[in-house]
Amino acid sequence: MMRLAAIDMGTNSTRLLVADAGGAPGDVFGPLSTVERHMHITRMGQGVNATRRLHPDAVERTLAVLRKYRDVMDATGVDGVRVTATSAARDAVNRDDLFGPAAEILGAPVELLSGDDEGRLTFLGATTGLDAPAPQLVVDIGGGSTEFIVGTAPEVLGVMSVDVGCVRLSEAWLHSDPPAPEELSQAISVVQAYLDDVDRELPAAGVARTLIGTAGTVTTVAAVEIGLAEYDPEVLHHFRLRREAAEDVFRTLATEPAADRRHNPGLEPARVDVIVGGAAVLVAVMRHWGFEEMIVSEADILDGLVRSQL
Repeated sequence: MMRLAAIDMGTNSTRLLVADAGGAPGDVFGPLSTVERHMHITRMGQGVNATRRLHPDAVERTLAVLRKYRDVMDATGVDGVRVTATSAARDAVNRDDLFGPAAEILGAPVELLSGDDEGRLTFLGATTGLDAPAPQLVVDIGGGSTEFIVGTAPEVLGVMSVDVGCVRLSEAWLHSDPPAPEELSQAISVVQAYLDDVDRELPAAGVARTLIGTAGTVTTVAAVEIGLAEYDPEVLHHFRLRREAAEDVFRTLATEPAADRRHNPGLEPARVDVIVGGAAVLVAVMRHWGFEEMIVSEADILDGLVRSQL
């Protein structure tokens, strides 16, 4: 058995998974047993869409969390770690301001993932152990980008990454508190334009039979729908989020000022200002392809990163 770690530095959050892999060597679909799973909102994408640079405060927030994660890995005795960065780092010309110190802290290089690599790793994580009609469409709504991956697990048929996510959409279009109706309409239109691009470049998405959603926006909307006062991955994993419920959560969150929105059970304080943008992406996806439900997956790119090391 190997104890492996994965760290993903995303646009909105920086996350860690430490897991024991109990399968035979080379068996990337063997069981994983979670030892530690952590998430901190670091907002690495702060202002990147406008400046194409990582803000010094965002770099320091992220490095502070990485120091904590190094302590966790030392305490649990991991045999290996894979460290990645995604959308915000892809867009930032000064990414080395983060990558160099991060590598020193973690003792491992930081890999800058392409959207295609990010999608394939997410599909590997999200579909393992899930018995669902094929083909499957996995949607990973991040802070700066959203990945669409179509396949029949474990085979990936196609991947597409688009530059729209909860942070990017919120910073660009949702300026009022609560967002004005015209802002919401514009945000949905922007997402719809990207989904039209997905139809052209990845037509298999339109014939998928199962929709699987990963990452913080999806789990947060599900948690708000359930009324989950305390985060519980076992309750959320493979929860079936109905479209009408997602629409209801979106309407509620979008029409409340932030001061009221933060009181919704299941909504962590650090997501209050970007959850409406994320929920706009989620409901637009369900509307666009007519999905009546989404399977929520707590397994995502972190699980794929751990499995990729086997």
